[in-house]
Amino acid sequence: MLILTCPYCGLNAEETELHPGGEAHLTRIGPAGSDDAFEDYMFARRNPKGVHLERWRHAYGCGKWFLAARDTVTMQVYGTYFAQSRTPPQDIVDRIRKVHPDWQPQESDPA
Repeated sequence: MLILTCPYCGLNAEETELHPGGEAHLTRIGPAGSDDAFEDYMFARRNPKGVHLERWRHAYGCGKWFLAARDTVTMQVYGTYFAQSRTPPQDIVDRIRKVHPDWQPQESDPA
């Protein structure tokens, strides 16, 4: 079972207490965006095998959104961090690179 620590309230939450929000660090497309850009935003996700940065909501806890770095193959969690962060914190990047030395953040998850 996936267990994530909410960075706001500090509780370890099982996935049944959380609500997934999809890929983190996406550039949102507003009303001024083109139809093609909006279509790409809605449907053209990378969905990588391996390290993934995701949005989660602590639904049955404090209710706040936060971000998590985890491996989609092994379910290893590298860490969680505040939703307002534009990039993963360096300590999480370092933890990822200990396991995946060549890992580089993608365009949609800058670090």
